[in-house]
Amino acid sequence: MADEIRLAFAHPSERAIATAGDEPRDRISLRDHVVEAEIGAFQAERGTTQRLQFNVVVEVIPLTGTIEDDVDRILSYDRVTEAIAHELAAERLNLLETLAERIAERILLEPQAARAFVRIEKLDRGPGALGVEIVRSRRDFGEHLKAMAGEVAQERPHPRVVYISNAAMMDPRLGDWIDTLSAKREPVIFCVGRPDLPAPQTGHKMTQRRIDLLSIEQNGWMLAARDFRCKVVATRTELDWAMKNGQICVWAPSKIVLDATQGPKAQPRDSVALAAWFAGEMEACELVVIGEPLPEGAEVLMRSVAPGADLFAG
Repeated sequence: MADEIRLAFAHPSERAIATAGDEPRDRISLRDHVVEAEIGAFQAERGTTQRLQFNVVVEVIPLTGTIEDDVDRILSYDRVTEAIAHELAAERLNLLETLAERIAERILLEPQAARAFVRIEKLDRGPGALGVEIVRSRRDFGEHLKAMAGEVAQERPHPRVVYISNAAMMDPRLGDWIDTLSAKREPVIFCVGRPDLPAPQTGHKMTQRRIDLLSIEQNGWMLAARDFRCKVVATRTELDWAMKNGQICVWAPSKIVLDATQGPKAQPRDSVALAAWFAGEMEACELVVIGEPLPEGAEVLMRSVAPGADLFAG
């Protein structure tokens, strides 16, 4: 009995270990994450915020093979904090139990997640912490999890992908264009081509492709140096985080192109067509091409803008 009481008040990670069974599980955890929110059924809790503390443990299915230090292969901690933020923003709730259930369900949408322990405590309702803790697995939500996965897919941001030519990159109005793009609701991801310098030639298709992709990434760093609001990003995980947090990105293409199961038909030297493929992969609202002609056959909404023209004329 004493051990049961100790486990009841221990961190959820201890409960996860104690109830794990024989099947191995890896775990990620969020400890003592404090957020202010309006929640509660009592009249005294309406119209005011209070501190909520979250402790979350997610059991994840172990990876097969090596991780290869690849952030796109693991369940990111950001998915946990994003689940909390999303459910707090969705609507005002009366019960911590409802909030915990919704957070657990959103976390379990991630394919790596097998079981979620969610503890939420109110820190301002008395001399101690008042809270609830739940444990949920994927099977607890059944078919509803599949339906919710479709709803979450519709919530994904649809960025504006902007291809910028080398001449436009050096234009003194670059900062003004970024101001204009930043003022729009859609996230912004810049794409660039190879620099106006001779690239090494290998005479071998596969190695030349890698060199050409790397040359695009070098040019991306040149754009980031022109305006420090632009951050060079290579992984889908970081792109997702950036879009949700208002960060302007410059796409470094090597990883996403080389990891794609159905990669682009365009070669890196045809960088506008490569940007159009990327815009399709990101389900972009549009591809804006500054200073270059539009590619043919792209399956994404596109428009070309001359460097001196208004980006959003009409």
